[in-house]
Amino acid sequence: MRQIAIVGGGPAGAMCGQRLASAGFDVTIYDEHLAWEKPCGGGLTHKAVVAYPFLFDSPYAKKLVHTVELISSLGHRARLDLDHPIVIYSRTVLNGLLLERAAAAGCQVVRSHVGQVDTSGSRVRLRVGEAWSETDFVVIAAGARNALPLGAQPLARGDLEMTIGYFIPSQADAIRVKFLKRFEGYIWSFPRADHLSVGICGSMSRHTAPELRQLLEQFLSDEHISAKGGSLYSHVLPSPQLQTLRRRRLCGPNWALAGDAAALVDPITGEGLYYALRSGDLLAEMLIAGSPARYPERLRADFSVDLEFGARVARHVYAGRFLGGAVTTRMVQFISRSATFRTLMGDLFSGAQNYSSLKRRLWSQFGLTASEVLVSLLKPGRSLARQTAGDA
Repeated sequence: MRQIAIVGGGPAGAMCGQRLASAGFDVTIYDEHLAWEKPCGGGLTHKAVVAYPFLFDSPYAKKLVHTVELISSLGHRARLDLDHPIVIYSRTVLNGLLLERAAAAGCQVVRSHVGQVDTSGSRVRLRVGEAWSETDFVVIAAGARNALPLGAQPLARGDLEMTIGYFIPSQADAIRVKFLKRFEGYIWSFPRADHLSVGICGSMSRHTAPELRQLLEQFLSDEHISAKGGSLYSHVLPSPQLQTLRRRRLCGPNWALAGDAAALVDPITGEGLYYALRSGDLLAEMLIAGSPARYPERLRADFSVDLEFGARVARHVYAGRFLGGAVTTRMVQFISRSATFRTLMGDLFSGAQNYSSLKRRLWSQFGLTASEVLVSLLKPGRSLARQTAGDA
């Protein structure tokens, strides 16, 4: 298989194309938008920067953020000072950077819509615009709701989340994340190089667009963020359930899914950029080795197990209770009261701590965390119960 077509020019498609073209493959990337904006944070965590240092070293406009402020549903606040900064790009800039690298490696980048893919014959046929084209192998990296699932089932509403956001002409230095009562999702404010990306994400099966918009507007009011001059956007992203991650078919004899199309997104944080880049990279690695059927196995060895852990506990994080209050509220309070727990959560948010070893680290540090919280509670006026009145 030397001729590869990639449908979707986002991070997964562009990374896959760049790797394949560099190895001598004949690669064409099709995307009807090319570099375009999305209402997401655009943050690249430590693991992404370590894996792909050019994301940190590039001259393209970006923002390095060292501080995250977490806000509970009751208004408690905690600050995380990150040892490893989160690198934030506008998605237009990031996609442009990745597509430029793909083109420089030898990819042909075509701005066009692929309306149909036929993998039943000896060669793959694609309807590009009004014409048909043939290739040896096709990579679908066209997002969560692409109309080209091939042998995979389309993602159900329970595997999708709706995002609504503003791009606001304003500046900030810290990321802000607000948790909501009995809500599986969160509100964010991510500072980019020349604007803020402020948005909300919530499960499509549990929340409506008007509900999300109302909650977002309330956050803007509470945080004194003016949306004047801002642009409103909406998008659908994957938020996979455990059975979807375990059972979703990701490849066939002459096709494969990557990035959002493969539902490779952290079910807790919503982080998708690293997994998009990594899935495109690993798929290219398997195609270069002549073993595309091993792609799912390679994903699992690299990060799929971590995503499955996130899927198992995501509902408990957002809807569960601990010590008589919401898990997210207790998390924010523990961060403000325990330096040990604060360091752990800083590593988790920056991407330096994975889920696979998180439980072991939590238990190993539990005694120290508990003692720090207890000392804080013994201080006058610092009662945990008083701070969380009304959380029940």
